[in-house]
Amino acid sequence: MDTILSPLYYAVSWIIVQFHSFYSLIFDENSGAAWGLSIVSLVVLIRVCLIPLFVKQIKSTRNMQALQPKMKAIQERYKSDKQRQSEEMMKLYKETGTNPLSSCLPILAQSPFFISLYQVLSHIANNQTVGVINQSLLESAQKAHIFGAPLAAKFLDTPEKLEALGATVTNVRVVTVIMIVLMSASQFYTQRQLMTKNVDLTVKTPFMQQQKMLMYVFPVMFAVFGIGFPGFPVGVLLYWLTTNVWTMGQQMFVIRRNPTPGSKAFDERQQRLRAKGKITEDPAEVEAKKVAEEARQNRQQPKRQTKAKRQTQPTTGAKPAGAGNEQQRRTRAGSGSSASGASDGDASKKQSLEKQAPQDSKPKGGSSASGSRNAKSGQRKGQQRPKHPSKK
Repeated sequence: MDTILSPLYYAVSWIIVQFHSFYSLIFDENSGAAWGLSIVSLVVLIRVCLIPLFVKQIKSTRNMQALQPKMKAIQERYKSDKQRQSEEMMKLYKETGTNPLSSCLPILAQSPFFISLYQVLSHIANNQTVGVINQSLLESAQKAHIFGAPLAAKFLDTPEKLEALGATVTNVRVVTVIMIVLMSASQFYTQRQLMTKNVDLTVKTPFMQQQKMLMYVFPVMFAVFGIGFPGFPVGVLLYWLTTNVWTMGQQMFVIRRNPTPGSKAFDERQQRLRAKGKITEDPAEVEAKKVAEEARQNRQQPKRQTKAKRQTQPTTGAKPAGAGNEQQRRTRAGSGSSASGASDGDASKKQSLEKQAPQDSKPKGGSSASGSRNAKSGQRKGQQRPKHPSKK
């Protein structure tokens, strides 16, 4: 490993020494400020050089998000044929010009510098010269402390080793824990910002689940590696904390200026542009939205009533539906009964007059007797009970 990365050791150590020479004009050359700012400047220089790769990473991430529905359809269609599934995936990537590895390019490009810085600081902790760092620079770097912790000290270093570097176990462990917590928190916030603001929430894809998982996995990995095996020196923790803060700020800038369409950040950007008058909408569309909003605000929902209130409705005021019809039916029924009563009265009067007429003008003798007998026989016949059908 040392043989392969030896050129990078020289490059990283040379950059640090040049920045140290500059900051030594302002601070003490053996101070933690001079060496710490040299490491921070190394991070800034590397990240500035990686901006084109970062832009490519953003484009690749967006393309991957847009392709997730199609990728899922291919997986469902060819789930029994893995070879055909891979061929269709590669064909889709080729047609859309998407490279899945582009999202990892900044991390892959930065990894050699990270490993080189780790090895340089490890050589300093073991009192070994490395790259362009000679013995005098080595002694100066060993004297540099950040809040009482040497740049080359680790969380699990023995008290004897830390004493040789001019530090105590308490100072080193407190500083390393604080830096690891800040490093993990910045990584978590960066990933959460990407998930909550710069993702199209209208499309649920497996990519979102993967990003959500990484949001929790990466901080835990940094915490474990920083404290346990292999254990990051304070200088490496400073390097990684600086690059996390840079990534967070860079991502905030990109999300604000160029968000993913359909995301929360995109809607916020559209609102800012409308407020500034940089986006003009169709007047008809604006009027339709205004009318819809007013109708929504003016719409009143009926108040809910309990069952007891519904059963005890007041009788005064408006009559319930059907009450008028019921009253009309009752009126018609009353009038009909009165009319029928009147007609029955007229009929009875007529019958009584007819009965009285024969009595007043009846002839003397047998005719009256026969007439009375016929009337009695008619009355008896009319009062006879009908015979049963079986007796006919």
